[in-house]
Amino acid sequence: MINLTSSNRADVQMKESVLKDKIQHDGTVKEVGLDSVVVSIVSCSACAGCKVRGKCGMTENEEKIIDIRGRYDVSPGDKVTVLMEESAGMRAVVLSYLIPFLIVTGGLLIFQSLSINELTAGLISIALLVPWFLILYLFRNKIDRSFTFTLKT
Repeated sequence: MINLTSSNRADVQMKESVLKDKIQHDGTVKEVGLDSVVVSIVSCSACAGCKVRGKCGMTENEEKIIDIRGRYDVSPGDKVTVLMEESAGMRAVVLSYLIPFLIVTGGLLIFQSLSINELTAGLISIALLVPWFLILYLFRNKIDRSFTFTLKT
């Protein structure tokens, strides 16, 4: 039986709470630079557990390359765990999915209420995404700095 003192218990709880607020992905180190590490993460779709995934051709394994700033004691080929704040993941979802959805839906509702035909309303609503993605493009460096990745040591 393990008996944790109150300070050890607090340390364990603190470490668990820190990991609960992080998104973790396993990856492989591709390159090690002076102030950064390039890690490859292979994300698998829900098809990964399917018994017939090889037969239907729908498997989606996508390699993502992540540049992690900082100095780490790793070598190319090492297996690592990449961490990202969960709040940053939610921010990415809002910027890339929620706001465009609201723009298209809002535009569609407004143009439909103005008695514009459906095709035109739909095309204009989709065209409203151009300024949003232009804004994202113009602020890409600032947005990129707000998403920080670390390696689990």
